[in-house]
Amino acid sequence: MTDTALPSTASGSTGLRRALAKNRGALIAAAVFALLLFLVDWISAGPLTYFDISFLSSGGATSAIAAIGQTIVILSGGFDLSAGAVISLVNVVLASGMDPMAPASVALWTLAGIGIGACVGAFNGFFIAVLRMQPIVVTLSTMFILQGVTLLVMDKPGGGVSPDLGAFYLGDAIPGWLPMPLVVIGVVLLLWLWLKGTRFGTALYAVGSDADSAAAVGVNVVLTKFLVYVIAGGCYGLAGVFISAQTGSGDPLVGNPLLLSMFAAVVVGGTRLGGGQGGPVGTVFGAYILMMVVNILLVLNVSAYYSTIAEGTILILAVLAGSISHGSVLAQQLRAAKARFAAWRAGMLPSQLDRVDRRLRIAAPVREPKASATRPPFHIRNAETLRYALPAYVCLLVVVVVTQLWLGRAIFNPGYWNSLLVLSSFLAILALGQGTVILTGGLDLSVPWTIGISGIVLAGMVNGSDAALVYALPTVLLMAVAIGFANGVGIAYLGISPIVMTLATNGILQGFALLYSQGTPAGFSSPMLRWFMTGRILGITPVVFFLIAFAAAAVLLLGRTAFGRRVYGIGNGVRAAQLSGIAVEKTLILVYVLSAVCAALVGIMLTGFSGQASLGMGDDYLLPSIAVVVVGGALITGGRGHYLGMLGGVLLLTALQMLLAGTTLPYATRAILYGLVVLGAVMALRERRLH
Repeated sequence: MTDTALPSTASGSTGLRRALAKNRGALIAAAVFALLLFLVDWISAGPLTYFDISFLSSGGATSAIAAIGQTIVILSGGFDLSAGAVISLVNVVLASGMDPMAPASVALWTLAGIGIGACVGAFNGFFIAVLRMQPIVVTLSTMFILQGVTLLVMDKPGGGVSPDLGAFYLGDAIPGWLPMPLVVIGVVLLLWLWLKGTRFGTALYAVGSDADSAAAVGVNVVLTKFLVYVIAGGCYGLAGVFISAQTGSGDPLVGNPLLLSMFAAVVVGGTRLGGGQGGPVGTVFGAYILMMVVNILLVLNVSAYYSTIAEGTILILAVLAGSISHGSVLAQQLRAAKARFAAWRAGMLPSQLDRVDRRLRIAAPVREPKASATRPPFHIRNAETLRYALPAYVCLLVVVVVTQLWLGRAIFNPGYWNSLLVLSSFLAILALGQGTVILTGGLDLSVPWTIGISGIVLAGMVNGSDAALVYALPTVLLMAVAIGFANGVGIAYLGISPIVMTLATNGILQGFALLYSQGTPAGFSSPMLRWFMTGRILGITPVVFFLIAFAAAAVLLLGRTAFGRRVYGIGNGVRAAQLSGIAVEKTLILVYVLSAVCAALVGIMLTGFSGQASLGMGDDYLLPSIAVVVVGGALITGGRGHYLGMLGGVLLLTALQMLLAGTTLPYATRAILYGLVVLGAVMALRERRLH
């Protein structure tokens, strides 16, 4: 009898260990949540009451519901940067459509919010699943389109939401025992658990683990990915309904701050970036962990400006904790260091330890093309560059002609060309940094607040003094080098996704900018910097001469230097680049340093152009910095592109912006247009990429 029981016991313990390992992330998140709940109880003036629990449950519900949708997307191997914009859109639709003085149907408006989110998800899903476009560029474009639509619905905070919505979602399911926010989250999780047991749930994890293998065994990858974004959009819509119930009014920017906390909640909850492992249960605990950390800081009288710093730091630490596993870059670095230490103790020489690596590097050296006896014509030598860069210049010519015909000033007006180049200077500089990052296969989402903090610090240090520029400019540029170095190290050596690392850095920089300025930036530009951006030399603004020199240097940097060749090598394949002898890690660090320095230069120039710095001064430059690179013919996944094409994209979008400004169209329309232009450019170049 004992003999027959042993296998069953062993099998049961093995199954338990597997279950614990499979849900390790969620269990750790639950344990951390319990610990923080105990800490809140300990530092509070008295024991936690039902009112406190109800307040905490409603405080983290919006982020938790939205993060559930983001989790489903990440499980499929994607990213969704449009989540916050969906929440804002639903909020303003409800605030502008509801009568705050009349009774309202909670079920009807909830379905309306979910429906709006699902429609946006279907839009994303079509481009990502059916047209096979990159989730990052599609959802980023959608984010800007939705921000424009949101501003068209409501251009400033206002409106009102029926009290019935707040009474339902913020009330009690069981008075004195069970808050309604927990019930809402519980219902969403129950629906997820049901969905997880269906064929779609199995297909979701299969696609996230390996889409090609899933397709090979008969999984409908296209339908699965499409439904993923529809379901996620529905979750964002529900989150928009909930935040409307909380605020009681509309705000076109209400969802923007939630994007960072969403990703942080997903990672803290144990879901693996890249897909195939994790789930929304841990994400809910992750959302409440972040909310409670911020509350603890407030209880300890720590400034609310630290909240984004805390969220960004937690996101990075959570990714690092999850990356210490077999196969991760960080784990490989640790194992390599351990092996070197063991070799040193055994008395081996470094040359013996690295012999295999050197043989691999020598096996596929980087070779320069041999010069032929007869040099091919210019159009043959630069055929690929012309193929992808020329359309931007052709479209630029069309826009200039339309401007001449419509507004009567363009082609023969020197002032038009001077203004075009001055306004293009910001994006032209960003195009080098962001474009180089894209050429390696990454994205830099820390551009907005690198611009912002650079301008704020410069204005505060200069404060109208030309003499202060001598030390203020180097200080700001050195700060940018540190920002880029931190991004590069996190991506190259710690194995953190570029999207996550730079998004977290952006949040941290936002917090530091708020702390430095205390919410109100002080100081203003020096006269010399102001003259550089707005003065005249022979009728030409000085920055135009700088732009010409910068563009020439950028072309040489990417096209004629070893650094440029390494960048293209990494973009065409990291493993092949390593075997070719390229120092991938060091090159990536230099790439992100370059991007940060370019963003800092733009922050300095914007301060000179406007005369002072402002919070959020870089927010309008994230999508355009990517748009000009894509419109200029670069491949969003890396390895293809030329700075001359990017410069053509800059001139095209700036000329288009000037044309729209002449027609007095609002910013909302420009945001929608930018998103559509990027989608159109990527879609137009998609077929070329496949050949």
